[in-house]
Amino acid sequence: MSSTDEFADVRRDPDPIRRGRRATDLLAVYQQRSAELARLRREALEEAHQDLGLPYSQIATALGITKGRVTQIRSTAPAAARALFGVGPVTVVMPYRFQTTDRERPLVAAEDVAAGDLAKRLLESFGFSTRTAQLGPDDTEIPDGDLFVICGPASSPAVVQLLDSDPRLTIDHDDTGWYIENRETQELHRSPLDHDPASAADVAYVARRTDGERTVTHVAGLHAIGSLGAVEYLATHAAELYSATAGSDFSLVVASTHDGLEITSSEAVGEPLPWTH
Repeated sequence: MSSTDEFADVRRDPDPIRRGRRATDLLAVYQQRSAELARLRREALEEAHQDLGLPYSQIATALGITKGRVTQIRSTAPAAARALFGVGPVTVVMPYRFQTTDRERPLVAAEDVAAGDLAKRLLESFGFSTRTAQLGPDDTEIPDGDLFVICGPASSPAVVQLLDSDPRLTIDHDDTGWYIENRETQELHRSPLDHDPASAADVAYVARRTDGERTVTHVAGLHAIGSLGAVEYLATHAAELYSATAGSDFSLVVASTHDGLEITSSEAVGEPLPWTH
């Protein structure tokens, strides 16, 4: 259904509660599309200036706006790297496990909570509105819409399906533990936490994929702390990552070190691996 059809359909809805709820949801979509249009306009201004060599005054005239407005757009519109994460709203998805005591109850690791909070701050800095959802051990499907998934294959079969569609990297395990494997070279990346002796470091899988009209960012540490390190990397390197991948789908290995829940360093292991050659 098109936005125009959705708008008209909401106006015609006879149920006031449902109409109000649908209007709230549609307003959030419109606000996110407005932010994306602002990003696209800023990106177009910069491309016209850098690639076409046009002065900003000439660009302003061509767009029918003032040069002062161009300056305002360049300083206030969302940055180009926003496109890494879709249009929005973005749902931050974290795993839960069942803890069996006197009764079963969902348990979310402290590292995953911290990674989810950092992901929300990152997304909101780009003008996204965010929601949260959880994946459980019996879930076989991920939620709809743009997603930022923080979950490994051991926690949900839905994530196994995501990894199966990655042509460059995957996550698997053997008697030694879990590892990230490059499908083409068979190079393995294992966690220093599993070494003997162990060290306060981990590696994580990071991928960005488009699925129809939505974008899924997927982060999975070999241990939960590795996911936090990967989100920290995205938070500090989003601009250069977007520039390096030109908005295409990719996967990447990120290594990080930590002190408790504090990430002390994070870096990419090699270049982002594009999904198309």
